[in-house]
Amino acid sequence: MLCIYHESTDPYFNIAADEYILKYLKEDCFMLWRNDNAIIVGKYQNTLSEINYDYVKANNIAVVRRISGGGAVYHDLGNLNFSFVKAGEDSNLTDFKKFTQPIVDVIQSLGVDARFEGKNDLMIDGKKFSGNAAHIYRNRILHHGTILFASEMRNVSEALKINPVKYQDKAVKSVPKRVTNISEHLKTPLSLEAFTKKLMEHVLTIYPDSKLYSFTEDDIKIITQLRDEKYTTHEWNYGKSPDYSFKKAIRTKGGLLEMNIETKNGIIENVKIFGDFFSEKGIEAIENALLNVAHEENAIRTALSKFDIDKHFSNITIDELIEAMF
Repeated sequence: MLCIYHESTDPYFNIAADEYILKYLKEDCFMLWRNDNAIIVGKYQNTLSEINYDYVKANNIAVVRRISGGGAVYHDLGNLNFSFVKAGEDSNLTDFKKFTQPIVDVIQSLGVDARFEGKNDLMIDGKKFSGNAAHIYRNRILHHGTILFASEMRNVSEALKINPVKYQDKAVKSVPKRVTNISEHLKTPLSLEAFTKKLMEHVLTIYPDSKLYSFTEDDIKIITQLRDEKYTTHEWNYGKSPDYSFKKAIRTKGGLLEMNIETKNGIIENVKIFGDFFSEKGIEAIENALLNVAHEENAIRTALSKFDIDKHFSNITIDELIEAMF
């Protein structure tokens, strides 16, 4: 088994690296990695309905879709992520308890009563510190999970705080749970770096054929290509969302503004705007201009830039129109 710890904290590169070790490396792998501020959404989720868009934008939080299912999770540098890739013919490759047992063992060795509970969670005193997901490719499984060690909990809650009234869809929904950091339960303080080292050493011990491995230049080249061509794209991170309806109303100086949007593959198929605002030129041209535009801020801003917005929405700005669309 190749045991990898790489220094990258770029969420786009790191999620690409997960796909790389699954599909390109022939040997089984164990990998530890950390992301700078990011929300990682499940493969089958409606991205916009899982994130607090305004908070994410204001705090420059990356949003990346992974190839496995499950719910959205928040990553920061206080969160350690792990990935296992294993080959096998057994149809029951998806054994969450087996793959999380090394994490449980290490935490219990520190005097903390960590347990596997439910379908895919690791818990301490009824609070979740690790969520897990898996993806099967041919005869190989990628099992990956989070380990909340010293994350900023306010950011976790704010980044994932969404208004369920806004979106109507059939996408997989995240199920909020009470969460906790491992560091809060340690009797003796331990740095994340020291914890990471303990976990890697434990895995090296329990898998006799394991050895440390660093990405080569060729590895990094392919991962970077995956990053740039797939994981940084709006099409992958947002456009792959299931079809959905969106509705939001805001109050402006010009009056109430309500947006109603229908999207397919992340593209606006229908839009209706309501409110008690005044309009000199009417709003039909605006509604038409938004058709076949990606439900994405830059694309919408470009589509609206050719209009004198105040002529269509008295005392309402283009920024307020965009605010009402997310």
